[in-house]
Amino acid sequence: RLITDPMFSDRCSPISFLGPSRFFPLPIDPEQLPVMDGVIISHDHYDHLDADSIKLLANTNTKFYVPLGVGAHLEAWGVKSEDIVEMGWWQSHQVSNNLTLVNTPARHFSGRALLDRNKTLWSSWVIQGKYHNLYFSGDTGLSPHFQEIGDRYGPFDIAFLEVGAFNEFWSNVHLGPNNAVKAYEMLRARYLYPIHWATFNLALHGWDDPGNQLIELSNQGKVNLLLPTPGQMLTLQDAPLQYPWWKLKEKYQTGFNPVNQISLETAADRAQLLQKPPPL
Repeated sequence: RLITDPMFSDRCSPISFLGPSRFFPLPIDPEQLPVMDGVIISHDHYDHLDADSIKLLANTNTKFYVPLGVGAHLEAWGVKSEDIVEMGWWQSHQVSNNLTLVNTPARHFSGRALLDRNKTLWSSWVIQGKYHNLYFSGDTGLSPHFQEIGDRYGPFDIAFLEVGAFNEFWSNVHLGPNNAVKAYEMLRARYLYPIHWATFNLALHGWDDPGNQLIELSNQGKVNLLLPTPGQMLTLQDAPLQYPWWKLKEKYQTGFNPVNQISLETAADRAQLLQKPPPL
């Protein structure tokens, strides 16, 4: 069991009562999580490295796999130094006989205050299991590193790619849906699982724009999606999957929580929302 960039807090901000808040509640109770085999961190921005979430997980004696320099944050929050594995780009670590992690490049930046810009590394990760090969992008813009990662470690069963917080002026540091599909192709991934969207308002686009654009790209035959409802458990046997759960917000405006209200929809609701994915 691995968890990537755990963010359990209601706001992603250095100030607990200010900053972007969640669109809807967490789909899980963090206190009920099973013990993790590892926690993977991509970089130290507040929406990816949350102090309270790390403190909670630190009490479970799990291992933390982080880019160079990020370990100092974790130690300050109570994680034991022996539970931290810091890695640079292209370094690998064998977690067990059936699991290897590879720290791979990303095109982004780091920093949590005015004077610590780019003092720690930012990364993506390759997760090599006995039966499956996964890629986790963290935050990144499009660059040739995707091609190199695909050449070295691909093909991938699933590429978990960031698709939200995009803007033409931020294209060096964030993908957005169209560039995510380009990255998916360079990685030689079988399915694209969209991440980094529909949680916090961190951009100028509509909160559901990434999902709508990806479904349009999928219907054009450009990408095979794994697009579940938040909190939904799935396996590769469920793929491809593209369910526009966010459209239920128009029907259930007050206190919208897709985890609870997906169960309230009727068969007619689901038939209307569910679109047939393109053939593989």
